[in-house]
Amino acid sequence: MKPVGLYIHFPWCVQKCPYCDFNSHAIQSGIDEGRYIQALLNDFDQQQALLSDTEIKTVFMGGGTPSVFSPQSIQTLLNELKQRVDFACDAEITLEANPGTTDQEKFDGFLEAGINRLSIGVQSFQPAHLKKLGRIHSPNEAVNAATHAKKSGFDNFNLDLMYALPNQTLEEALSDLERALELKPTHLSHYQLTIEPNTEFWMTQPELPDDDLAWDMLDAVQARLLESGFNQYEVSAYAQAGRASKHNLNYWTYGDFYGIGAGAHGKMQTESGTVRTRRANSPERYMSDVEQNKGLMQTDLGEKDLVFEFMLNTVRLKSGVPIERFNETTGLDIETHLRPRLQKAIEKGLLKNDPTQIQSTPMGWNFMNNLQQLFI
Repeated sequence: MKPVGLYIHFPWCVQKCPYCDFNSHAIQSGIDEGRYIQALLNDFDQQQALLSDTEIKTVFMGGGTPSVFSPQSIQTLLNELKQRVDFACDAEITLEANPGTTDQEKFDGFLEAGINRLSIGVQSFQPAHLKKLGRIHSPNEAVNAATHAKKSGFDNFNLDLMYALPNQTLEEALSDLERALELKPTHLSHYQLTIEPNTEFWMTQPELPDDDLAWDMLDAVQARLLESGFNQYEVSAYAQAGRASKHNLNYWTYGDFYGIGAGAHGKMQTESGTVRTRRANSPERYMSDVEQNKGLMQTDLGEKDLVFEFMLNTVRLKSGVPIERFNETTGLDIETHLRPRLQKAIEKGLLKNDPTQIQSTPMGWNFMNNLQQLFI
């Protein structure tokens, strides 16, 4: 059995955040949960032929806001998927949750449905920053979400935090971290706010902290997390021992994964080569497409794509990856397609000089874009 991941996209939110460039749509007049769940199952059926003899090692339900769906719908989805494909006995099954769309009863239901890991989108504990970010929850609701999750029995959950927010001070960034640590998560994602095209923030251009202040925030937070037993294993990810996200590790080691749902992407190494799959962004068009057994977009990845994507992901891991992983995941020869570029990165001091391992140096870690561009 080949271990693979499964990404499931839920494209609806209560409202669209001004910084968000993901495929998400504000709920206008309710959601036909049953129709969307059936579409996801049809989508999986139509893609399953691309890979044979697979075992689902990880599932990640992202969005959008998956927690706007009922636990009953999530349970139906997981039960039906398990009738179609083998799940590993220790499969990690994560659901993203917005504190403004959850309560104790919902978390109880998600656990019963088969979810064993949560990712809770807190972003900040400061009311003014939450308002500026367009979040629908309050600081108290963020605290309650983590408290309810633990009470339901979730012993593995992530909290998302953002920094370098409009008018944010260093003290506020550290205060957010301290409040997050008080909730005793097993994993923390710590992202710098960036202004992306096709977002409301792109149009309004809020004033963000300068680079020096943003760096001070990151430096202080990293030191505090290390002191608190959280090891940084990826650019924006910190975890207690044994609690790194298995699903994200699959991405960062260039593993295969199905992608189902509106706007979802997948990447699969098939007998004829590596393909990337994609679905339409519009929820209505997506459901219509899969109901008619059409609309799956497939792109064959060429040699240049494979080299770049492999390095784009793997250099994000602080521990690096064995060099053999390149051949395993791309089917390409290491000496022909990778070694000359690795040598150039080593000469620039961006990669460690290790013939068995691909691993960033501290300089490469700090100048990640420069490192990745060597492999375009």
